[in-house]
This record gives sequence, C-alpha cells and structure tokens, in this order.
Amino acid sequence: MPHTQVSDIQRDRARQLRRTMTRAETLLWRHLKADRLAGLNFRRQVPIGNYIADFVAHSCKLVVEIDGESHDFDERVRHDERRDAWFQSRGYRVLRFTNDEVLKNLEGVALAILQAAEQAAPLSLTLPRKGGGNPSADASLTSDIDEAGKP
Repeated sequence: MPHTQVSDIQRDRARQLRRTMTRAETLLWRHLKADRLAGLNFRRQVPIGNYIADFVAHSCKLVVEIDGESHDFDERVRHDERRDAWFQSRGYRVLRFTNDEVLKNLEGVALAILQAAEQAAPLSLTLPRKGGGNPSADASLTSDIDEAGKP
C-alpha cells in the first residue's frame, strides 16, 4: 500500500495518543495486537490524511474508532460524520464503539470487528508453502501444459 506523507505534527500527535490511550482503547488493543484477531494486522493511532484513526487494518480497509463522552455533542457528531465520509471516500469502512461498549462487552466488540473484517476482506488465493503441495499433481499439471502448449 502506498504511503502518503504525514506531517511531523501529525506523527508526533499519533505518538502522544499511543502513549496516552484510554482504558477502553488499551483493553481493545490487547485483543487486536500481534494479529490475535483472526490474523488481522491492526495498527493503533494511525495518521491517515488529516486524521488519526484509533485502529486500522489496512489489509481489509477497516477503521475502528473508540469514542468517549466528548462524542455525544452535536458538533462532535458532525465532525465524526465528515471524518467517516472522508475515510469511506478512500475505501475504508468505519466502525464506531463507545468506551462503555468496549469495557462492558469486549467479546461482542471483537466479534463485530471480526465480522466486518471478513465482509471487507478481499478474496485471496492460498498458495502452498515452498516445497509443499502434491508433487505428482504438480507434475501432471506441468505435462498438461507442455502437451497443449498452454494451460
């Protein structure tokens, strides 16, 4: 995935947010880090454009936001809507949870994230590891290609 330039101010702000995560963010991060949720690679406090997303899985273009009480005000709700629209215009799906939801129902939040990731995940072919597979099947495939001149 191509990287966009991030200002030093934005990068410093993201670092600061990583050091001062809320209790709910820390709890969810323990569930998401190290590919613990179905092997998805989440990053935390990620600068994207003019925004910093709480958690992002770039592979399935999923942004997860954890909102505190400050998100209950009309002005903040409108800001969140503009922000979500910006992420969506770049192909990301945005999931929002409250601190309370994470603290009281972590398993349910993790399941909702997993389901959203599965819906958004691009189709990929599973290839055998180096040296794996069925050698006789590989040989017959090669002979079919050789005889016909094409697959």
